[in-house]
Amino acid sequence: QVQLVESGGGLVQPGGSLRLSCAASGRIVNINLMGWYRQAPGKEREFVARIGSGNNILYIDSVKGRFTISRDNAANTVYLQMNSLKPEDTAVYYCSAEVQSRMWTAFNNYWGQGTQVTVSS
Repeated sequence: QVQLVESGGGLVQPGGSLRLSCAASGRIVNINLMGWYRQAPGKEREFVARIGSGNNILYIDSVKGRFTISRDNAANTVYLQMNSLKPEDTAVYYCSAEVQSRMWTAFNNYWGQGTQVTVSS
């Protein structure tokens, strides 16, 4: 019904930058929250950043000042600009979106397949 496709991951040296993108497609009437999570090897998935439909934004403390989340509502796409990357940012990054597929129905949460970000020299 709804698909989220991430792109932009890769290998980068410490201090470098990457920009992740996540495009939602399918049966979409409205999208409320869009966000990014990450999961490092051997650890649980953790929240990274989210942005509401009114552009209210929240970040985990460890990425404040380095990561910037934004969205293009016309394209149903959320971005994560990651600067000053550190080895501890290495993880699989997942996007999520709260999507309403029909008018007057509930929003459902969807996940992308994940994209690998590796920060290493």
